Amino acid sequence: MDPQLENAPIGVVTVRDGIVDEYNERAAEIAPSVAVRGEAITDVFPESVEGSLSDVFGGSSVSETSFEEYYPSIDRWLSVSVEPDTPSVTVYISDVTDRVTQRKELSTLKSEYDRATVVDQLIADVLHGLVDAPSREAILETIRERLGKSDQYRFVWTAEHVVESEELVVDSVSGNQGQVFPAIQETIEDDGNTPERLAIDEQQPQFIASLAEDDSVSERLRVAAFADGAQSVLALPLAYESRVYGVIGIYAETPDAFSDHVRSSFETLGNLAGLAINARQNRKLLFADTITEVTFGLRSHSPLATLTERCGVSLTLDGTVPLDSESLTCYVTVTGGDVNTVVDEATGLQAVTTGRVIRQSDAAGGRIELTLDESAPLVAALTGGANVRSASFEDGTGQVVVEVPPDANVRRLAVELGGDEPAPVLARQDTTESPTTTREFRNDLKDRLTDRQATVLRTAYLAGYFESPRGSTAEEVATSLDITGSTLIHHLRRSQRKLLDVFYEEEPTD
Repeated sequence: MDPQLENAPIGVVTVRDGIVDEYNERAAEIAPSVAVRGEAITDVFPESVEGSLSDVFGGSSVSETSFEEYYPSIDRWLSVSVEPDTPSVTVYISDVTDRVTQRKELSTLKSEYDRATVVDQLIADVLHGLVDAPSREAILETIRERLGKSDQYRFVWTAEHVVESEELVVDSVSGNQGQVFPAIQETIEDDGNTPERLAIDEQQPQFIASLAEDDSVSERLRVAAFADGAQSVLALPLAYESRVYGVIGIYAETPDAFSDHVRSSFETLGNLAGLAINARQNRKLLFADTITEVTFGLRSHSPLATLTERCGVSLTLDGTVPLDSESLTCYVTVTGGDVNTVVDEATGLQAVTTGRVIRQSDAAGGRIELTLDESAPLVAALTGGANVRSASFEDGTGQVVVEVPPDANVRRLAVELGGDEPAPVLARQDTTESPTTTREFRNDLKDRLTDRQATVLRTAYLAGYFESPRGSTAEEVATSLDITGSTLIHHLRRSQRKLLDVFYEEEPTD
């Protein structure tokens, strides 16, 4: 072989009458099987997916050509050029695996970027629609219509989660449902596993890249997915705090439809949709002329009921202040026992995170402050969109009176309040509330106060800060709120000023 070809940086193989004549060292490195003189080139050259080299040498003559193909036996991409000459044919071989891989990675990244851009805009459109959606049904319809009609996905469906029975009640579907959606419905009816069922049970999004091969779902659904060509699915629970309102199932025809970025965006969508549903329920209660007042019975599941049994006292709820999504500060009047004993006993309960004495009366009793976590029924009531009007406890039992919208699911709220079994409904009545000057006053004040100012003002009021003598010092109230004393005074002054502005019908000062 010519010295220049022998030392060439690419592989060189010379072929006479279809037989390997010579080859250089680089050719033997790239495709070791060609390093055999006297063998047919079509026998020793690696077979590509397309088999182009065999086609070139399979005819009566060899034409000049070049191609770039993947060769599975050596796991490489090769660029091959064939140049006929008399009396031999020269085959030039280059390993282009790195270049092709980089090109494919760039193409994949570009495709992913394009898809993520489309999805982000799609989700932005959905979120914009959520702002004006008046109800849970309208919120879910917005999601179905915007996503189901997108070219990115095959179909989208939603379902309501019925807490008391743990059922999934299908709302509707948008898009090309094919055989998959009927299979989903049949699986749900038979209590089988679907991605959406798993999302509800685990209260976490569920992503499946290859639905037809995933053993976590029913065989009926896998078979339908294989027949339809539906490959990937993302199931999103619609949740707010510990409450799951429903689920969204989004199905696509490609395994790469849900990248990390896309899944993260959809998780945000699910959380915001759950928040929106919760907000619509609370808004109904806030502005409804007619409300439903329900009295529930509470047993040992309630930490306050447990305290009355252990300490032999009666407890009356004076007011509550939500601290965050998972805790609630309660101000409670104790009758018939030592408040210090009650606080000591309370702080040993799992549902009570902190407790302190606010005021001890001369007789047995006084007022205490308790902070409850999300496992307490009172916190569950607020999370479920109810307004706690009053509560009282004695002899290990209790009653809580809540206000809910007329169309609220009282059975669901009973399940959340009761723990192991639904809390009994002791009374229920619808009341019509006429707008009053007091309500207008409170609404006006609420609009002017920031959330933090409202929390500080209510906490100080319930903690006896404004009484004489004071039930709590500024330092004690500040400790309850986990802020400094100076910050407390700042918020109190600002909120009191706004209170006086509303009372004297002055314009806000800020």
